[in-house]
Amino acid sequence: MTSDGGSTAQVNDAQAKSLPTQVAADPTARVPKYYGLKRHLLQLTETQPAGTPVPPERALAAQFDTSRTTVRQALQELVVEGRLERIQGKGTFVAKPKVAQALQLTSYTEDMRAQGLEPTSRLIEIGYIGADEHLAPLLDIKPGSRVLRIERLRLANGDPMAIEVAHLSAKRFPALRRNLAKHDSLYAALREVYGVTVAEAEETIETTLATPREAGLLGSDLGLPMLQLSRHSFDADGAPVEWVRSIYRGDRYKFTTRLKRPE
Repeated sequence: MTSDGGSTAQVNDAQAKSLPTQVAADPTARVPKYYGLKRHLLQLTETQPAGTPVPPERALAAQFDTSRTTVRQALQELVVEGRLERIQGKGTFVAKPKVAQALQLTSYTEDMRAQGLEPTSRLIEIGYIGADEHLAPLLDIKPGSRVLRIERLRLANGDPMAIEVAHLSAKRFPALRRNLAKHDSLYAALREVYGVTVAEAEETIETTLATPREAGLLGSDLGLPMLQLSRHSFDADGAPVEWVRSIYRGDRYKFTTRLKRPE
């Protein structure tokens, strides 16, 4: 130790100045094992193509010296975020990039083709129901009036993307059930058969959890977060055309829009 207090201060200053350099040189310092594991898996999703298998839980637990519970938590979070995909009985894989869909008044068929994807639909259920007190005012009909309910599974390049349930007035669109089979999309049938074009719509987007039935149809895990869209569409005269509720896979789909300040 020096007899000069200033020398001690200089030593301490030098040590203090070197500390940030030491921390910067060691990016793993004080990083929790869980965070290091998740960061490693994120890098895997960014550098490997879709379909690349993720190492088994046991191997990851040994590599990062952590529990399989911690590994399972990190994997599940990345599945929810759409970075990884779990296939029952096969394992966990790097997921395909999310489909980025602009918020605009177009049909599902138009949306997918704009993304370079091949849209297909599988009819789940179609039939008539009576309008309840919630549905009747949305379609501007009396409670109890007949409504055509159309439930379809929407696919892109063969992969399940969404479940869509549309409701339309049977009185306004007679024989729509039969005419729908002749057209690629519902909007095309409305335009070509009934001369009705959807001009505007109110759309609400919320988050929800997949039910067992929805998870089965979409091929996703039970309880996986979903995007729920409710669309109330109108024609050029302001008359309601349809009310649609859609459930999209939150791990495969995202919506984008361009915003501008109001004048």
